[in-house]
Amino acid sequence: MYINKQFLFDLLNTIGPSGYEKDVSKIWKEYVSKFADNVFTDFHGNSFAQINKGANIRFLVAGHIDEIGFMVSQITEDGFIKFIPIGGWDTQIPQGQRVWIKSSKTGKIIEGGIGKKPIHLLKDETERNKVAKIEDLWIDIGASSKQEVEEIISIGDPIVLAASAKEILNNNIMSRAIDNRVGAFTVAEALRLAKELGVKSDIVSVATVQEEIGLRGAYTSAYRVNPHIGIAVDVTFVSDDPGTKESAKIIGEIKVSKGAVLTIGPNINPKLFEIHKSVAEKHQIPYQIQPAPRGTGTDANIIQLTREGPATSLISIPTRYLHTPIELCNLNDLDNVVKIIAYSIKEIEENYKLEDLIPW
Repeated sequence: MYINKQFLFDLLNTIGPSGYEKDVSKIWKEYVSKFADNVFTDFHGNSFAQINKGANIRFLVAGHIDEIGFMVSQITEDGFIKFIPIGGWDTQIPQGQRVWIKSSKTGKIIEGGIGKKPIHLLKDETERNKVAKIEDLWIDIGASSKQEVEEIISIGDPIVLAASAKEILNNNIMSRAIDNRVGAFTVAEALRLAKELGVKSDIVSVATVQEEIGLRGAYTSAYRVNPHIGIAVDVTFVSDDPGTKESAKIIGEIKVSKGAVLTIGPNINPKLFEIHKSVAEKHQIPYQIQPAPRGTGTDANIIQLTREGPATSLISIPTRYLHTPIELCNLNDLDNVVKIIAYSIKEIEENYKLEDLIPW
């Protein structure tokens, strides 16, 4: 396996919801600085790693580094914390979960839990079956007063569910923030492999920010890089567990550990798709194909529409239980994504001209 698991786990175990990516971006930049020619951050917070600046063909390889989370919105007089969501949450998930709050005052992680009225005190069947709203929940850190909380926590401090990365059976991993810390991870590793393969093209790998609140980092980073070719990496839905099998009718038969997922559809340059496919077959890299009949909800959607419209593709990691603290993906799938990206760039450099990517 080519990928660096320690780097992956360092990323996954660091707090970084949309707008608060500083700590995880620091880890990403420290890693890529070992092999990139140029590493920098823009005013938005996107982190860039570049090799071969100024070469004739310029690639953008992007994966967003943010995760969903919460932020502190109120501290009550009796020492409880109210909070609001960052990104898209199923409101059944947070209740009863432990949390980590990153204190802006101390720089430390404050532990707590999300409270809810016990089932014993719910008045009737209607109340028991009612899904709790975020505004009806609170965080308890064990404090006894507002003053005690305010000594260590501020309004706006970021919060994530307290779930660290674990390797489980069959090279699978389970963690919060797999969506899409693994995307930022694979674009870094693809850059490293491309350099080892001796690629001469200008490649800019970007850990984009704020994807979970509107693909925002992709707008600014793609505009800045102005690539000829853009490859986005994200997680994608599967249809291989008891809750998602019926989804195969729409998203195809996508399974964990069965290979990288190549997207096909209007958001994807058809020539670039075929290059990824042929490269995977040439190097015996397993892959799956997922149809997408419109713009995808990923950075690829923005990259394709930037400036004159780069040739764009989307390569995804099949992931179960998205937007929960037990997201699950496979290490081999990550490895395969890295290889398809790097080998595709080398293939384009050696055997294609840019005009060959004009779709028809």
